[in-house]
Amino acid sequence: MNLLALALGGALGAVSRYGIGQLLTTSGVAHLHVATFSVNVVGAFFMGFLFVAFQRLEAPEALRMGLTVGFLGAFTTFSAFSLELLSDVQEGHLMRAVLYATLSVLICLISCMLGFSFARSIVD
Repeated sequence: MNLLALALGGALGAVSRYGIGQLLTTSGVAHLHVATFSVNVVGAFFMGFLFVAFQRLEAPEALRMGLTVGFLGAFTTFSAFSLELLSDVQEGHLMRAVLYATLSVLICLISCMLGFSFARSIVD
């Protein structure tokens, strides 16, 4: 059951990530890595939220696996972030690369903390 939940969550997360990427790519701001940044921030929030909620509510393992490792694992993307960062460096956009890396790490950390805090405020 856990593997089925993981596979289903992963498929839905990947399709969601692709859809958001397509939507934002056609908006004309793809060079700023908005799609990757957005899914990583949103995913970090929900990871913090679900960590607390699942712990407090003693959620079944299949649900935990399906939503965190499966859906959020496929939805968020460190590999795309790394490639975009490397591309910026190789193209000589050093300031953009530094800003992208710094903001990604800080905003995702803050987003995860907010999700964590939000879950604690409604589940506790």
